[in-house]
Amino acid sequence: MAKHEALLPTISQPQDLKPLSYEQLSELAEEIREFIVTNVAATGGHLGPNLGVVELTLGIHRVFDSPKDSILFDTGHQSYVHKLVTGRHAFDTLRQKGGLSGYPDRGESEHDIIESSHASSSISWADGISRAHRLNGEDDRYTVVLIGDGALTGGMAWEAVNNIAADRDRKVVIIVNDNGRSYAPTIGGFANQLTTLKQGVVDRVRLDNRYEKALDAVRVGLQKGGAVGQGIYRGLHGMKAGIKDVVVPNGIFEDLGMKYVGPIDGHDQEAVEQALRAAKNYAGPVIVHAITEKGHGYAPARAHEDDQFHAVGQIDPMTGKAVSTSTKESWTSVFAREIKDIADEREDIVGITGAMLIPVGLREFAKAHPERVIDVGIAEQHAIAMSAGLAYGGMHPVIALYATFLNRGFDQLLMDVALHKAGVTLVLDRSGITGPDGASHHGMWDLALLQFIPGLHLAAPRDASTLREALREAVAIDNAPTVIRYPKGSVGEDIPALERREDGVDVLVRTGQAHPDTGQRDVLLVGVGAMARVALAVSDLLAAQGIESTVIDPRWVMPVPASVIELAREHRIVVTIEDGVRAGGVGARIRQEMRAAGVDTALSELGLPAEFIPHASREQILEEVGLTPEQISADIVAQLSGVKVPYAREEGQKPRHAQ
Repeated sequence: MAKHEALLPTISQPQDLKPLSYEQLSELAEEIREFIVTNVAATGGHLGPNLGVVELTLGIHRVFDSPKDSILFDTGHQSYVHKLVTGRHAFDTLRQKGGLSGYPDRGESEHDIIESSHASSSISWADGISRAHRLNGEDDRYTVVLIGDGALTGGMAWEAVNNIAADRDRKVVIIVNDNGRSYAPTIGGFANQLTTLKQGVVDRVRLDNRYEKALDAVRVGLQKGGAVGQGIYRGLHGMKAGIKDVVVPNGIFEDLGMKYVGPIDGHDQEAVEQALRAAKNYAGPVIVHAITEKGHGYAPARAHEDDQFHAVGQIDPMTGKAVSTSTKESWTSVFAREIKDIADEREDIVGITGAMLIPVGLREFAKAHPERVIDVGIAEQHAIAMSAGLAYGGMHPVIALYATFLNRGFDQLLMDVALHKAGVTLVLDRSGITGPDGASHHGMWDLALLQFIPGLHLAAPRDASTLREALREAVAIDNAPTVIRYPKGSVGEDIPALERREDGVDVLVRTGQAHPDTGQRDVLLVGVGAMARVALAVSDLLAAQGIESTVIDPRWVMPVPASVIELAREHRIVVTIEDGVRAGGVGARIRQEMRAAGVDTALSELGLPAEFIPHASREQILEEVGLTPEQISADIVAQLSGVKVPYAREEGQKPRHAQ
């Protein structure tokens, strides 16, 4: 049989899908999965989630009319199929500088709305958008949300559902993509409820004679292959779309006042579209419950029990095996071993994660002490507030988060933990510039956010040894919050110190001699955390030009150690180097402490601009913002020569090399 002409190249907008037959859609779905596997294998990205939403995405764009109808993705990492359907096929540039974003991006398409990749916010967006449509008299416009069961563990989603359900006339369709997982398997009472809806319908019917007639109708429908209720639940050979409406009328969604459709097989194109049309025709708030499989259609992903290829680096598309065989130790693995050892020694240590047990390094702790590791789902606010209660009860919680997700629990850290002087430790993985995941994943806000929290202790280790050291020092503090932050990637070799000051500040390097008349050296370089390596490289470049410098690592950057201020007095200029946002960062805090101590040494704070930085590699971004040893040292030389130059580009400016 001759091979059909490829369909995917003919799809440049959602309207191109509408004339296709179900047979053609099946062929297109296969092409899309092959395309995604091939391209993501080369660039890295979110593989499993996108393979699981092919039919759902096609159905959404066939039943609804984007951009007239607003299509919202939560968290957005499952939007690759949407990008293809809306004409973005240049996946060889995915997550590369200047190329396609790994998330929806308004700069790419009018079909994209939510750029943030933080979970559980999409239903709030839907509430706002649908209200705006109604206020504008645009009653023919629908708002459609695709949200995973994992994101529904976040309380914000239910706050929004509560508001939407109160208004029966708004045209909001919420599609629950239920694959039983967020990053890892979804946990909690809501996950159990969804499992009940998926697996327990038949048993409920059998236990209640009132539903015997409905069960008979289901059996007849299955035998005949026809529709039952709102459509057959085809692919799983179980209940069909709408059976829940017949047999379990008091489910969790309907109790909240929303129409429920499902569960349906999210990989059966016809069943998906029948359910979506039913939801559209209802013309009010509707939940469509679709069962999908993460990594569907790609055996290596389905066989990967940990995360079903939620996110991958470069892999062999045939086998799914990683292309890179690097054995370099990561920051996360150092933390993972040390926290497990500490937990072995101390029965009061409790680990907390927000649906990220493996990525943040708590798996070994959980294996050894399962009763003392808590996965709260995607609920950072709850995690931090709960930790205050654990501390009150005599435990010492250690909350491991990606740095970008700390933002979501800031109020709880301030008012529940710090105000109550709770002994809680937060460990912020992926701090600073994280690279190809873009603006909403850079962990660049934490240093500035944490600076003004009363009593908080903040550590930024420079290597594996100081990470282990800081973690043990942090859990020894039981009357204040402690935070430890470190970047993504390999940890590198340990950096020895020349000396440690009494307050814990490490002096890493001194070059040259102090000036015989003033007793001062030229430059004090303060390297914050992993940026200590940059500071050392700057010192080498300055030494080659006869400029004396001292490099220090405060280790604990908050409160500012006294010896940092003392050393500042002994130098002509101070330069702080951090990979957090410059405004209100560590450098700004040191400047305030210097002024309070009457130290008038000139200080320049180097850090990231207060901007949303797009996706690119860490190296490309640091060069773009002026945080390379070559750029920093050249600017210091110019300043010492009396030439005023910016240490890093100001917000809104082009990079220096582009000016």
